[in-house]
Order: sequence, then structure tokens, then C-alpha cells
Amino acid sequence: MTVIADNTVAQDGTQPQGAVADSRLDQGPQEVSDRLIASAARLSRNAMTEVDWDEPLDPTKYGCSPEWCTLYGTDLWNSLDEKQQIELTKHETASVASNGIWFEMILQEMVLRDQYLGEYHSPEFQWSLIEIADECRHSLMFAKGSEKLVGTSYRPSKLVGFLGQGFKLLARKEVAYAGILVAEEVLDVLQRGCMNDDRVLPFVRTINEIHVLEESRHMKFAREEVRESLKGVGWLRRQISALIIAIAGFVIVGSLHSPQAYVNAGLDRKQAMAARQKNAHFHSMMRGSCQHLMEFLDSVGLLTRPAAYWYRRAHIL
Repeated sequence: MTVIADNTVAQDGTQPQGAVADSRLDQGPQEVSDRLIASAARLSRNAMTEVDWDEPLDPTKYGCSPEWCTLYGTDLWNSLDEKQQIELTKHETASVASNGIWFEMILQEMVLRDQYLGEYHSPEFQWSLIEIADECRHSLMFAKGSEKLVGTSYRPSKLVGFLGQGFKLLARKEVAYAGILVAEEVLDVLQRGCMNDDRVLPFVRTINEIHVLEESRHMKFAREEVRESLKGVGWLRRQISALIIAIAGFVIVGSLHSPQAYVNAGLDRKQAMAARQKNAHFHSMMRGSCQHLMEFLDSVGLLTRPAAYWYRRAHIL
């Protein structure tokens, strides 16, 4: 595989896990946008035609790799038979997808607002429209995927929904784009870990592959916007922004796996939540896979000591 300049991969459209963006060729959002527009024209996918939405579910296949289940390796997980384990992974995958829709809607609103009175002829504006269109298609893909997997969907709590309203209303510049980046990177981690696993349902693997491919471009753009927004920024603003982004990341990560998913999978809510909170295996998987995200935040001065506290609470540092 040969990595191309926009951080996608020429052969299969993915980037290697843990890769840190190389900014040596980056000259700013306009130049990056030009490359991303060209990449989207070559590599964009269509889940409505690529996924067989009518194919019956194989009862022996998981919704995600077992190792990426929040309860994997716990006594509770080991007490379940394989059928129950499979059912749990289906509900967890539906929860991650559903809450992905929630944040993608926040993302779309923030990007639209950022470009509301932008330079409409510019590559940056044109790429932003492509990104919004991508996110609309991803949300539809996730919605249909959740319906097929478990026949239901999950939403964040009312409190988190309220906080999300505030974030999309108030977040600007590096706070908005770094918040987008954290959410997209964590979702990318969960999907990348399952998309090549033959134990996982084929249609779920295809969804993950499409999303990982197209989000690699979105994350490239977000990283460049963060770098651009932080040029010449003073110490105090950087400290405040870093803390807001970290708290937002903590809330987002904590919302991906809904407690109701455990209930719908036939587990006791309190028992499952307690096991998840103490699951060192899952926490280790998340920390290792988010290393490149933490390296980027550190490189732009957004991994401050107060911010690191919240990332550790979210088990991604």
C-alpha cells in the first residue's frame, strides 16, 4: 500500500492504524481542500448500493469483534453463552452508530455555520459541502444499519443532548474542529478494529470500511483547520480551548455505548455498567488505538495537564 498526500491510501482507501498526519506537504486549508476534493471524486463510496440491506443476518456472526466489546474479558462476559455475546455486540454496534449520527448532526451544523458567509468560490468552501454531504450519507447508513441489526436506535441522555446543543452553538475555530476530530478519531478506532474481522457480519464490515475511508479525509481537514486556527494564539486561549475540547471528548466517548444497549441485550444495567467501568482490557484497547490522536493534540499544544485529566477519565490516554 502506498500512502498518498491526503492521508488516504491509494489501494484500499484506508490509512494505517496509529498513523500520525504528516504536515510537511500541507500549505493550509485551501491546498488541503483541493487534494481532498480530488480524493473524494476518486474514492467516495455509496452504501445504498454496496450494502446488501436485504441479506438475512447470519446468527453466528458478531456485530463487532468480541475484543472490542466493552465487556470482553470480564466475568460477566465469560458468563454469557456465544448467542448472548453475539446479541450484546449487535446492540453495542447499533449504539455506537446511533450516537455517531447524533454527533454527525452536530458536526454538520458547525461546518455549515463556519462556511455561512465564506468564500463560495474557494476549495475550502467546496470541500465543506462535500463533507456535509458525506455526513448525511453516513448518518443514513448508520440508521439503516441499526435498523437491520437490532430494529432500534439509541440516543444520548437528555443531559448530554442539552450539552451537545450548547457545544454546537458556542464552539468556534479550534474548539469546533478539534472536537470534531476527537469524535471522529474515536469512532474510527472502534470501526477500524472490526472492519477486517471475518467473525463480524459482512454488512457491518462494509459499513465500517466505507466510514473509515471517508472519515480519513474529514479528519485530515479537521487537523488542518485546528493548525490554522491556533496560529498566533496565546497561552490562555490555548489552555481554555484544550480544556473545553477534552471535556467534550469525555462526554462523547462516554455516550457511545448506551446503558440501554445492555438492557436490550438481556443484561442487568447496573451489573453491566459496573463491569464496563472496571474493564481494563477495553480501556487498554482504547488507549493504545488513540495514541496518534493524543500525539496530534500534543503537537499543537492542546494536550495540557487539565485536558489530560479528562482524557484519562475517558480512558483514551
